Amino acid sequence: MEHFDVIVVGGGPAGMMAAGHAAEYGSKVLLLEKNSRLGKKLEISGGGRCNITNAEFDNRLFLANYAESAKFLFSPFSRFSAQDTFDFFAERGLPFIIEDRKRAFPATEKATDVTRVMKNYMAEHDVEIRFGVDVKQLLEDGKICGVETTAGPLRAGNVILATGGASYKETGSTGEAFQWLEKLGHSVAKATPDIVPLRVKEQWVKDLSGTTLDPMKIVFTAKDGTELPKVGKILFTHFGISGPLILNSAHEVKKMLKQGPVSASIDLFPSLQIHELDRNVLEAFDGNKNKIVRNVTRLLVQPGMAKTLNANLPDELLDKKINGVSQEERKRIARTIKELPLTVTGTMGYDWAVVCDGGVPLEEIDTRTMASRLHPNLFITGDLLHISRPSGGFSLQLCWTTGYVAGEQAAG
Repeated sequence: MEHFDVIVVGGGPAGMMAAGHAAEYGSKVLLLEKNSRLGKKLEISGGGRCNITNAEFDNRLFLANYAESAKFLFSPFSRFSAQDTFDFFAERGLPFIIEDRKRAFPATEKATDVTRVMKNYMAEHDVEIRFGVDVKQLLEDGKICGVETTAGPLRAGNVILATGGASYKETGSTGEAFQWLEKLGHSVAKATPDIVPLRVKEQWVKDLSGTTLDPMKIVFTAKDGTELPKVGKILFTHFGISGPLILNSAHEVKKMLKQGPVSASIDLFPSLQIHELDRNVLEAFDGNKNKIVRNVTRLLVQPGMAKTLNANLPDELLDKKINGVSQEERKRIARTIKELPLTVTGTMGYDWAVVCDGGVPLEEIDTRTMASRLHPNLFITGDLLHISRPSGGFSLQLCWTTGYVAGEQAAG
């Protein structure tokens, strides 16, 4: 039976970093990847541009994005932070550019270049890579001693799991490692779509498919009256709403959905008070007194949004001449522009999720080393950890950090 110092299961960002860094210390490292190539999920991230990290270099502020998990992560991030990620790739010829919300992308804007750097890093340190190898279970003989694969058993002094969670299943992240971990005695929080678009009931939203408006304000309201206001960019789709603002709100909206459908309203002009918007409506009406309301609404909202406004006003008002519209009816138009109603019925599920939460609770991991507290020579990284986080580079940084730390410790 073949024997290695370290076996890494999974050829995504955490796995490639772990394998390369373990080998950098002189370990004999084998990386197993079930797909026919490395970085399959990585290369579709950020629309193929790869939001590789976030340019927040204050670790405390960076870790605040991981909510209740932050207190567990100070140690690994002190070993490999966002600044270290910038330096790692810059030293290997791939500098970053920074966009809104401090999102960092490779300067080439090609996710494939990120994979290329990681491949070169592993090749430089003689990592052996085997493709098309499916791991069936972890081997145990008093301690973790290797893996059982479709090609037979393989032994190792240390095993690093970097298989990913349950998002983007078509890339191979099917969550099977959660079953292995449960068999070993770990508890596993159920994976749920975390950064994911939202499904809505109203047809007018779906009719706007492909339209992006920024800024908008959306207020989600749960059955118990709890409100969640958000401001930013919204992308309308054939099923509902998406875009960074929605993706980063999904975790909280998901909790609200436990009570039933969530009511929401969109403010097309969040920077204007209602009286200011009413004055704008009045000015538009003053110049078009002999037209009907339906033919003037295009002057009141952003390009392409007149049909949406009309869909939310009664026909008897839309068919009135401007000079016959009452003050109360005019104010109703202004209120509708400030509060376009919609109903969130659910999320788009695993197949649409950018990130799923769920996984091994951090209480069961020694985050100084990323080792299992139950099996000290088993290291657990990336999306296998139960950590909620927003979009914006925080998921990939978690992979770089936990992979780096696990690789170093497994090689030790």
